[in-house]
Amino acid sequence: MNYQVELEKMGSQARAAAVSLRRKSARQKNDALAAIAEELLARRDEIRAANVIDLESGAQNDLSQAMLDRLELTPERFDAVVAGINVVKELPDPVGTIERKFEMSQGLSGEKVRVPIGVIGIIYESRPNVTVDAAVLCLKAGNAVILRGGSESIHSNKALAAAMGEGLRKSGFPSTAVQLLPWTDREAVNLLLKLSSYIDVIIPRGGEGLIRLVAENSTIPVIKHYKGVCHIYIDIAADEDMALDIVENAKCQRPGVCNAVETVLIHQGLASSLVPKLASRLLSRNVELRGDSAFCRLVPEAKLAVEDDWYEEYLDMILSVKIVPDIDTAIDHIEYYGSHHSDAIVSNDNDASDKFVRDVDSAVVYVNASTRFTDGAQFGMGAEIGISTDRIHARGPMGLSELTTYKYRVIGNGQIRN
Repeated sequence: MNYQVELEKMGSQARAAAVSLRRKSARQKNDALAAIAEELLARRDEIRAANVIDLESGAQNDLSQAMLDRLELTPERFDAVVAGINVVKELPDPVGTIERKFEMSQGLSGEKVRVPIGVIGIIYESRPNVTVDAAVLCLKAGNAVILRGGSESIHSNKALAAAMGEGLRKSGFPSTAVQLLPWTDREAVNLLLKLSSYIDVIIPRGGEGLIRLVAENSTIPVIKHYKGVCHIYIDIAADEDMALDIVENAKCQRPGVCNAVETVLIHQGLASSLVPKLASRLLSRNVELRGDSAFCRLVPEAKLAVEDDWYEEYLDMILSVKIVPDIDTAIDHIEYYGSHHSDAIVSNDNDASDKFVRDVDSAVVYVNASTRFTDGAQFGMGAEIGISTDRIHARGPMGLSELTTYKYRVIGNGQIRN
């Protein structure tokens, strides 16, 4: 297989599709999304069968339970994917939005207008719902997309991409507006990252190794969706029952996702009261606890944490816990060890909460809420491309607006510059 030739063909087709998409109205794009949703529903059994093949292969290859959970398209998750398409369909189209108007010299009038980026490459792991979420958002924002999912979900992704391509064809759109790399060879990814003549931006979603691979090898601009080392700081002024509920939800509801909590920091003034309750609740949920020496003295079942634990995105039923003397130490810990994804404070002290929100430099900062809400659907985006941890125009959950750029329109009546 000559991947270079095949990829350049895909890139050329994507570029041509992007030109076509720029000329489509919001209504036409919505009709295409409706056709995609209809085609997915029509192929539900076929998609489920493909997903079962991936799950069986994953089990044979000793994928962790958390990774298998990310891989599975349960009936409920499939329905949520389709529902997400319908939500995106109803969202305002950002393309053509005038962000500001201004007057220029010599009587010229200017406008800053939202336009599609063009061709977007998305490289991701495990979750096949990303195949649909990413494609639908890109299409609604007027972009063509080239997708490369993980080898563990190749059959699921092929089935989903085929359904989307047919939906596009039936609605009069180029089916090449959504293309999936059909190969699992790493060489194809390395070549994809060099297609700067065709692809305008690369968005990687996955583990730290994938993000580093993409960032270090791409000749195309990258929007990084880095790991989620999420923290919850339980302040001296916290409601203990609220704190217990939030931590349990953030760790246990779905541990294999990037917005699950990985480290809990507890004010020392609450430790003797709160820590036994927290340990009891989490141990009953089969969470492995790792803590500093102060925590381990209170919880004999806990393992003593090592330095690497504070950096770790477990994506599993494992939690690190540290006792801290004050909020400043908690904030310093988050700054040093965190990934600037999602962090929370539990406190009834408004001054402490305000300080935390101001000083914690993460994409999403919570007061008295679980970190599990960092999700495009929860933010009203219908779906998401991912959670950007970069400090650029796209930060936090990425929806339609973050998949556009802008251009300036300048209107005159014959002016020439003096």
